[in-house]
Amino acid sequence: MFFKKKNGSDINDDQIKLIEAAQKRVKQKKRLFYHFTFLIFGAISLLTINLLFEYKKEIVFFEYPWSYLTIAIWILLFTIHLYNVFITNKFMGKKWEENQIKKLVSLQEIKISKLKMEFEKEARIKAESELFNQNNSGKCITLIAAASENDVIGNDNKLIWHLSDDLKHFKDLTKGHCVIMGRKTFESMPKALPNRTNIVITRKHDYTAKNAIVVHSIHEALEKANNDKQPFIIGGGEIYSQSILLADRIELTRVHTEVNGDAYFPKIDLKIWNEVSREEKFKNEKNEFNFTFIRYNKK
Repeated sequence: MFFKKKNGSDINDDQIKLIEAAQKRVKQKKRLFYHFTFLIFGAISLLTINLLFEYKKEIVFFEYPWSYLTIAIWILLFTIHLYNVFITNKFMGKKWEENQIKKLVSLQEIKISKLKMEFEKEARIKAESELFNQNNSGKCITLIAAASENDVIGNDNKLIWHLSDDLKHFKDLTKGHCVIMGRKTFESMPKALPNRTNIVITRKHDYTAKNAIVVHSIHEALEKANNDKQPFIIGGGEIYSQSILLADRIELTRVHTEVNGDAYFPKIDLKIWNEVSREEKFKNEKNEFNFTFIRYNKK
């Protein structure tokens, strides 16, 4: 159940309960204040009447004037009222606290369930990757990418630097091989890469690509590249993330700058990957940044 505030935002059930409890609490404290006020004025009035009329008759079983007894009983009742407001009837009450604990426990159970599902998914992907690698032990599946120091590889489906030596490096390595890419990466190019077998991964089953093979998963793409001993995965970010556990090698161009972007290369876990070579390149008229060619092989 939801209500609308004057400014149009939603108020949920818990917020309504808090508001109602706060209003109830205000009323409780007002009544207690009025009780205290009446007690003070009542006690003064009784003592004044007792003094003016000099009424000193003692009551049976009690050795105190009637006004003192009345005030004592009234103070006792006020103490009970005070205890009831601040001890017995706390702000939201025990039942509300129990409901909140149940909600928190329920939320934690949902989070644990999600974490369990993610863990199971990762374990399944890892198992599938290991099985795939066993069945394709003769291949060298290679990820090739250029990434900034903060792992950005692109922005708005476009390259964010011009590095002539890196383009030449890419052409030399991938020439004659299968190049596997996502649909957006393929569409960012003017045409299919020449002298290579272009394989495009997409979820769209009616998608067609000129001079390219269309598939619908990374495993299907690698099956299409079965005759190639070193197929290259060339992007984008989602495809890299899906395939990094399947890969045997990473050819990374680390561009020595930090930029903003919307596509990222996954973090390289050095527990899994071992750097085997490095070649530094420096900024010049053809390359706008310093960069380094780094090769990683899976341990």
